[in-house]
Amino acid sequence: AGGESLVRGSVGIARKLGMSELIIGLALVGFGTSMPELVTSLEAVSSDAVGMSVGNVAGSNIANILLVLGVTALLCPIFTNPKALTRDFLFLSAVTVLFCVLVYYDQFSRPIGIGLTTLLIVYIGGSLILDRNQSQPGIMHAEEGELIETHEPFAMSALYAFGGLVGVIAGAKLLVTGGIDVAASFGVSETLIGLTVVAFGTSLPELITASISALRGKSDVALGTILGSNIFNILGIIGITALVHPFSLIEAGARGTTPDYSSGDALIDGQSVLSTGATLTWTDISMLGLSLFFIFIFAISGKRIARWEGGLMLAVYLIYMGFLLDIDLWVL
Repeated sequence: AGGESLVRGSVGIARKLGMSELIIGLALVGFGTSMPELVTSLEAVSSDAVGMSVGNVAGSNIANILLVLGVTALLCPIFTNPKALTRDFLFLSAVTVLFCVLVYYDQFSRPIGIGLTTLLIVYIGGSLILDRNQSQPGIMHAEEGELIETHEPFAMSALYAFGGLVGVIAGAKLLVTGGIDVAASFGVSETLIGLTVVAFGTSLPELITASISALRGKSDVALGTILGSNIFNILGIIGITALVHPFSLIEAGARGTTPDYSSGDALIDGQSVLSTGATLTWTDISMLGLSLFFIFIFAISGKRIARWEGGLMLAVYLIYMGFLLDIDLWVL
């Protein structure tokens, strides 16, 4: 709710200030829908739940494609314009590889954060320059902004934005605190909670935006929104988090111990424990690659995501969740 209110209020303020729909769609919508992930990741790192922060980013990017686009395609087939999507898709693929390299070598220092944040600014600035002459990607990003209908006066939009920001911050604190408690209670890693519960929760703004797109007959815009949001998740969230609070997955995993839950004590020295390693697994990395492969096969090459293809993506996501949570889906 906080994320949705923040996007609505920010877009309303931007329109009152005379900003173009291109800027709104490219910058505000993507950044606004990723704000829950950003605040949650900052809160997680500051709470020493490093694995939850990285798991949140990876899990959200997987959920945005397999879950959000899967549900959207089931509502309405997504007909795509490859010319409008190729640039963002290739850029997302490149930054996803970069993210995996950073995870593998555990490089989340402040200079890395500066580099990622700078790359995001260059991406936005370069896109605005390239798209200012009504290019196909520019038209798509402008339509992303037009999806957010706001007619409130400036003061009401400001109230929406402020209330949304407060909601996002409060929700992030609850989400991280609850996630840490769940991880400790069940003896699982905080990375797992970040990949599942937290990622699903922070992907709800994208799910709402994409569903609205489909119901209004603009399901193709939903794909552009997801690509932009995933780029923001990697460059913006990991970049800003590392810039504000540098962290290490290896050190976080080394601090983890397996508590004795029989005593009911899930805390050591007043801090939550990491019962397993804090880093991602090859399965998680493979799912990031598989989600991009689906977009390439269905949307870029096939020029649409049909209902059965959306159903396949959603089924893969559910199987992945079942694998992570050790649920026997065949029995269910």
